[in-house]
Amino acid sequence: MVSVTDQSVSRTSLWGGRFAGGPAEALARLSVSVQFDWRLAPYDLAASRAHARVLAYAGLLDAEELGQMLAALDDLEAACASGSFRPTVEDEDVHTALERGLLERLGTLGGKLRAGRSRNDQVATDLRLYLRDHARGVAARLVELADALVEQAAQHVSTPAPGMTHVQHAQPVSFGHWLLAHVQPLLRDLDRLRDWDKRTAISPLGAGALAGSSLPLDPVVVAKELGFTTSAANSMDAVADRDFAAEFLFVTALAGVHLSRLGEEVVMWTSQEFGWVELDDAFATGSSIMPQKKNADIAELARGKSGRLIGGLVTVLTMLKGLPLTYDRDMQEDKEPVFDAVDTLELLLPALAGMISTMTVRADRLAAAAPVGFTLATEVADWLVRKHVPFRDAHEITGKLVSLCEARDCALDELSDDDLQKVSPLLTPEVRQVLTVESALASRTTPGSTGPGPVADQLASVQDKLETWREWTAQRVVPR
Repeated sequence: MVSVTDQSVSRTSLWGGRFAGGPAEALARLSVSVQFDWRLAPYDLAASRAHARVLAYAGLLDAEELGQMLAALDDLEAACASGSFRPTVEDEDVHTALERGLLERLGTLGGKLRAGRSRNDQVATDLRLYLRDHARGVAARLVELADALVEQAAQHVSTPAPGMTHVQHAQPVSFGHWLLAHVQPLLRDLDRLRDWDKRTAISPLGAGALAGSSLPLDPVVVAKELGFTTSAANSMDAVADRDFAAEFLFVTALAGVHLSRLGEEVVMWTSQEFGWVELDDAFATGSSIMPQKKNADIAELARGKSGRLIGGLVTVLTMLKGLPLTYDRDMQEDKEPVFDAVDTLELLLPALAGMISTMTVRADRLAAAAPVGFTLATEVADWLVRKHVPFRDAHEITGKLVSLCEARDCALDELSDDDLQKVSPLLTPEVRQVLTVESALASRTTPGSTGPGPVADQLASVQDKLETWREWTAQRVVPR
């Protein structure tokens, strides 16, 4: 967020000709948005350059005026980047501030740029440009986290772990498979971002306030210059639409949920009760009173910030739900949630990636825990099924076997041959072949399952997909 300067300047307003006096202080304070929408300045300037060119194509600027206009916009952009030009307390929004900067450089010529456009189509265009640009930054950070998970998974393709349902030991799985299970939703998040980008690549510029323009401007030319695929099909929808903001917030909220689930598991894995993972000192915190503590704060913050991301989505959906067409000032509330979503993910994702890439997996503890809780019981039931026993009966027999083990406080492989026979004559000594974690994992050979072969295949597939995402995130969508 930018803080506006308090230098004294004459007020530049984009409206006011029909008003006898200026706005009340309370209205001005409520209306001002430049303290948060100033980050749109580079995108507003890019759109202004494209608009200046289309004005020239239409004969509304001559070649000399266009040259002066583009030079002034370039100079203004450099001043914004260096900080020598900043918004002031008198600037209502980013558009007002930049027009003031242009008028300071060009005088009355600067006023020609306003022809054929409105703040309504300007801000809709700027926000789309900003989000299309920053979506790729968010995607790049998602790829980095996925890379960290993949790197760890590659080291643990055959490391056994106790897979869980209901937070209870269920069946043995490969820990690499478990880690890759967190990569898959990240890939879906990336897919959603790219799908979102296709729908967002529509330019509102040229819609004016709501009705288009009577000037001979070509919005398709402007759209192409700004990296959009085309211009909006309906000028009223162009300025009223904030689906792209709401959808972006849905994608980021769902990504936040995925990060929260990963964070929750890291919190469990690093607890004394589990002890499966140890975090690097650089990615953990301590206690101000308990010297022994090592806390997974990054993982906990991932859980906490998911609520913030979900809240941003709810804010925008609630703001939009009752608005009549076309533009309403309520829509000023679209920016802070999307800015916050971008800032939150760009802060959180690198921390998570660092935490995952540097954590130490205690493979010995995972392997020791893998068979605990009778996780091999399903192997017995499946073994019986391969002997042509109906699964209903196999389930019942295996349940009795587990009940006997519980009564004797022993593991399945600790029962004698006589014990097996007493439970069911179908339980011959050959059943012991499936009473190891290694055999349980080796038997999972179907695509997508947790056996070493399918996990290696999944790992290679994920690595290929991430490579294509690196190419997408490197694309520039907002031209100079």
